[in-house]
Amino acid sequence: MNTDLSISPLLFIIFNRPEQTRKVFEMIKKARPKKLYVAADGPRQNSTDEQRCKETRAIIDLVDWDCEVKTLFREENIGCGLGPKKAIDWFFENEEEGIILEDDCLPSESFFKFCSELLEKYRDNSQIMHIGGSNFQNGYVSDSDYSYYFSYFSHEWGWASWRRAWKHYDYEVSTYPELKKKGYFDKYFSNFIEKKYRLSKIEKTINAEEVTWWDYQWDYTKLINSGLSIIPHQNMIKNLGFGEDATHTLSANDERQKNEAHELKFPLAHPSFVIRDIKADKKYFNWFFKTTVLRRKILSFLRFPGYSSLG
Repeated sequence: MNTDLSISPLLFIIFNRPEQTRKVFEMIKKARPKKLYVAADGPRQNSTDEQRCKETRAIIDLVDWDCEVKTLFREENIGCGLGPKKAIDWFFENEEEGIILEDDCLPSESFFKFCSELLEKYRDNSQIMHIGGSNFQNGYVSDSDYSYYFSYFSHEWGWASWRRAWKHYDYEVSTYPELKKKGYFDKYFSNFIEKKYRLSKIEKTINAEEVTWWDYQWDYTKLINSGLSIIPHQNMIKNLGFGEDATHTLSANDERQKNEAHELKFPLAHPSFVIRDIKADKKYFNWFFKTTVLRRKILSFLRFPGYSSLG
C-alpha cells in the first residue's frame, strides 16, 4: 500500500444550497484533491433558484490549491434522479475510480484518506462495489479487530467506487420483473420484513411517474451483481440536508441526522478476508427499521407534522 497516498479524484454534486455547499467545500479544501469534478443541476422555475444556484456555483471559484477543476453546470433542471446519475456517469467517463460527495454530506477529514486507501486496495476485487463513509449503528462493532466490515447494505452519504462497478448501474432497474418472476429474491434477504422493504424501493422506481432518486437503483445494481459494500466502524459523514427544504430527508427529527462525523484511526486495520458480516447487517436493519421506517409510518399515521411515510 502506498504510504504517501494522494487523495483520489473527487466528484462534488451541488445545486442551490450555498450554506451547506460552503461547509462541505471547506472540508474538501482541507483534503486538497488534485482533481475536482463539480456537477450542478440547473435552476428550477421559481424566483429564488437562479440566484441561489449562481451563489452555490461561485463557491468553486475559491479553489486555491494545486487542483485540476472540471465542471458540468447545466442550464436546465433535470431533477434529483437524472441529475446525480448523469453527474456520476460523467465522472466515471473521465476517471477509473473516485470519491463522491453531495452538497449536504459533511465529511470528517479522515473520510478522504479512508476512501482513497480502500479504492487502491480493492481496485481489482470485483466483489467490492461501494465504499461508504456512513455508519448508523451507534458505535456497535461486531469485530473490533478491523477498521471496517463488508455489507450488502450501502449508504450514499459520502462514498466512493470504481468505473468497473458503476458500468453495471441500471437506472431503470430493467431486469427486476424477470428476476422477481423467477424467484431469485425469494430467499436472498434475512427476513420477510427486509425483503418487503428493499423490494418495495425497486417497485417504487418501476411504478413512479417521475423518478426523483438514483440510490435505490444503485442498491439494486449491487444486489443483482452480488456486490459488497465497505462500512467503516466509525461514522464519518454528518448529513446537513434534513428539514423542510429537503427532497427526501424531510424530518429534522430523523434519527440518522443525529450522527456526527468522527475521525477514524490510522493506520487502518484491514481484514485478510472478504466475507459479509451478517451479524452487523442484521443489527443495522433492525435499528433502521425500528427507528426510521416504522417510526415514520406510525407518526405519519398519527398525522404528526414533518413526517412522511415514505422510506
